[in-house]
Amino acid sequence: MVEVEVIPTEELGNRSYIAHDGSSAVVIDPQRDLDRVEAVLSWLGVTCGLVMETHIHNDYVTGGYELARRLGVPYVLSADEDVSFGRHGVRDGQRLAVGRLTVQVTATPGHTDNHLSYVISDGDGPPVVFTGGSLLYGSVGRTDLVDPARTEELTRAQYRSAHRLADALPDDTGVYPTHGFGSFCSSGSAGSAGAGAAASAGAVSHAHAHVHSHAPSPSLSPDPAPDPATAPAAPPSATIGDERARNAALTEPDEDVFVARLVAGLTAYPAYYAHMAALNRQGPGVPDLAPPARVDAHELAKRIADGEWVVDLRDRTAYAAGHLAGTVGIELGRQFATYLGWLLPWGSQLTLIGETPEQVADAQRQLIRIGVDLLAGAGTAPGTLPGEALRSYPRVRFADLAVRPEGEPVMDVRRDDERAQGHIPGSTHVPLHSLLDRLAELPAGRLWVHCAGGFRASIAAALLDRAGRQVVLVDDDYAKAVETGLATG
Repeated sequence: MVEVEVIPTEELGNRSYIAHDGSSAVVIDPQRDLDRVEAVLSWLGVTCGLVMETHIHNDYVTGGYELARRLGVPYVLSADEDVSFGRHGVRDGQRLAVGRLTVQVTATPGHTDNHLSYVISDGDGPPVVFTGGSLLYGSVGRTDLVDPARTEELTRAQYRSAHRLADALPDDTGVYPTHGFGSFCSSGSAGSAGAGAAASAGAVSHAHAHVHSHAPSPSLSPDPAPDPATAPAAPPSATIGDERARNAALTEPDEDVFVARLVAGLTAYPAYYAHMAALNRQGPGVPDLAPPARVDAHELAKRIADGEWVVDLRDRTAYAAGHLAGTVGIELGRQFATYLGWLLPWGSQLTLIGETPEQVADAQRQLIRIGVDLLAGAGTAPGTLPGEALRSYPRVRFADLAVRPEGEPVMDVRRDDERAQGHIPGSTHVPLHSLLDRLAELPAGRLWVHCAGGFRASIAAALLDRAGRQVVLVDDDYAKAVETGLATG
C-alpha cells in the first residue's frame, strides 16, 4: 500500500506530498522552504528517487528544482514546458519506477496547458493520484491564470481532464491535490466549498493509504523529527469515489453549464501571481534565510521618509493602538504573505518591524515562498523605540458604526463577489487590492473601513493612515452587520 505524507502550507492553501513504499520515495510539488521536506524524509528513513512537478506553478516559487539538485535525482516535469534548465521531461502515458512504486503520467490540461497528474501504485492495494491543480476536493483549479483570453478553452479542457481521471481510475483511488485548501488557484466559491466539504464529509476515507500531516515550522530552524508515537492525525483526504459524488466537474453532466458556472465564479487573484511562473521556468535556487540586517530607529525613519515599505507584523489591535507613522500594518498570520505580495510593488525595498526575531523569521519564511527573497532589514516594534511619536486610530465594532457621526463615510474593502452578496447601503466599495490605485476616488472625511472579518480592513486602514487619511477600523464579523439589519445579504 502506498504511504503518503502530507506537508501542508496553510498560509498559501497548498500541500506538498511524499509518497513512499517504506524505503523509496517520490516528492510531489515541494514548497521552497525545503527543510520541512528534508526533515520528513529523514524521519521516514526513505530515499527520494524522483522529484515531480504537476505543473509550472502560478502561486508560489517551487522548491522542486533545488531539491532534485541537492539530492541528485531526476526532476520530473512535462517535456512540453518551456524552461531554461535540464529536467526529466515526461508525457502522457509514460511510466517511471522508484523502488516498488510505479508512476503513470497522465495529461490533465486545464489549470495550465501542460498540466500532469501522477498515478502511483505499488502493486499492493489501490493506487493514489496526485492531481496538482486539476481535480481538487469538490472542484477544480482555476483556468484563467495562463491567459484570460483562453479561459473558456482551458475550462473545457479542465472539465474533460477531471472526467478522464474519474473514468480511468477505480473508486478507491486516493486523490491528493496540491491546491484547494484556501489557495486562490481554486476556482471561485466552488473551490472553497470543496475544501470545506473534504474536511467534513463523512464519506471521505483514509483506507486507501497511510497518511500523516507535517505542519510547517514556526521558525527558520528545520522542523524537528516527528515522534512516531505522537504523529499528527491523518488530514482530510478523498477518493475518486468521493469526488464522483460531490465534485462540481463530475456531478454536472453538461459541459457548457459547468463552464459557464466556473467562469462566472472566478474572482480576483493576487498580483504577485504574474511573476511566479517566470521564476519557476528559470529553475529557482536556494533562498537566503539568514536573518536580515538590524535597522535602528533613525534608519527606519529615513526609509519611511523615502517612501519605502516598512511593514509592522504585530496584530491589528496593537497596530491600531500605536504605530510608527508611514508604516503599513499587516498582521502576521496565515494570510500575511498573500496580501503583502498582492499589495507590495514587485521588487520594492521591504523592511519588517517585529516584536521578536522569531516573528521576523516566520514572516521571512512565508515571503521566500512567493519570491520575496531579499529583505532590506528588520527593526524593533514600536514601544521600545525611544523618542518616536506613534500614531493611532480607533478600532470598533459594527454596532459602533451604526451610531457614527453623521456624514462620515463607510468603506467596504471586500472583493466584488462578496459585495454582490450584500452590503451596507450607502457604503463606498473599493476592494483592498485596488485601494492604492484608487486613493484619489475616496470620499472626504473620516473613513470607517470594514471587510468580512477585520483582517483586510486592518490593512486598508493602515494604508489609508499612511496616505494621511483619518480612519476608523471596523474589526468585526460582517455577519453581525447583517444580523442587526445594518447590512443586506
